[in-house]
Amino acid sequence: MSGSGYDAVVDVDDEADLGHTDLQDDLEFHTSNFNEGTQGRRKGAPGGSGLPPPVSASSSSTQKRFLWTTSFYAQFFDVDTSAVMSRCWAALYPRSNFLDVLEGNPDLYGPFWIATTVVLILFLGGTISDKLAQSGAAPFAYNFQLLSGAAGLIYGYTLFIPMGLYLALRYFGSESANLLECWALYGYSNLIWIPVALISWSPISILNWVFVGVGFGMSVAFLLRNLYPVLSATDKQVSKILLIVVIILHAALSLTIKILFFAHGSPVAAKPADPPKDAPVEKPPSMF
Repeated sequence: MSGSGYDAVVDVDDEADLGHTDLQDDLEFHTSNFNEGTQGRRKGAPGGSGLPPPVSASSSSTQKRFLWTTSFYAQFFDVDTSAVMSRCWAALYPRSNFLDVLEGNPDLYGPFWIATTVVLILFLGGTISDKLAQSGAAPFAYNFQLLSGAAGLIYGYTLFIPMGLYLALRYFGSESANLLECWALYGYSNLIWIPVALISWSPISILNWVFVGVGFGMSVAFLLRNLYPVLSATDKQVSKILLIVVIILHAALSLTIKILFFAHGSPVAAKPADPPKDAPVEKPPSMF
C-alpha cells in the first residue's frame, strides 16, 4: 500500500486483540429489497415507506362537503345509539361536565329527536288537559293548534336561543364558544320535559306547578353548570349578565309550557263558540 501513496495505521492493544471481530457471529447478510420497496411505493402498495401520501394525492381523493350536499349534514348525525343513551343519562343525572361527555363530537341527532318527542308529548298532554277541563255532553274536538304551538315553541327555543348565545359569546371575545356544542347542550336539556309533560296533565293545578318547577330547576341547573366555564371566559360583568339572561329565557319557556299546555282554559286551546244572543231558543216538544 506504500507504493500507492497510502499508509495504514492499526492500533493494537497489548494482547494483540482487535476487539471482538468474529465475523461469523456478528455479521449477517440479508437479501436487499430496495428495488421491491421502490416499486411498491411507486405503485402505492401498503408495504411502502409508511409515510403519508403527498398532499396532492390526498386532496384529490377526499370528497368535499358542500352546504347543499347531504354529506355535509350527515356528519352532525354521526353517532350511535349507545352514545346518545349515555348523553341522555348524563343530561338527567349529571356527574361531570356535559361538554366533556361530548368528547369534542357534538351531535344533532339526539337534540332533534328529543325536541320532536317533547313536541308530541306536549300536544298529547295538552289535549288530555283540555279534555278534562271541558264539561257537558258536547263532543270533544282535537285542537291541532296545540301541536303547531308546541312545535314553534320547542323548535324555536332550541334553535335560536343557542344561536343568540353563541353570537353573544363570540362578540364578547370568547374563543371557546362552539355553535354545535350550544345546540347539543340546549337540545339535551329538553329531555327533562318528557317526564314532566307525561305527568302534568292532571286537573290539580298545584301539582302541575310543582312538576313544571322541578323540570325548570333541573334543566336550568344543567345549563348553568355547563355554560358557566364558557361564559366565564368573557368579562366578569358580561358573564353575569349572560347567566341572568339564560335563566330568564329558560324561566319564560317553563312558564309558557305551564300556561299554554297544562292549564285549564289554555290560550292556545280553541274555545267553544257561544250561540248568538238573537238566536231563537228551541223548546222541547210538548207531550200534549
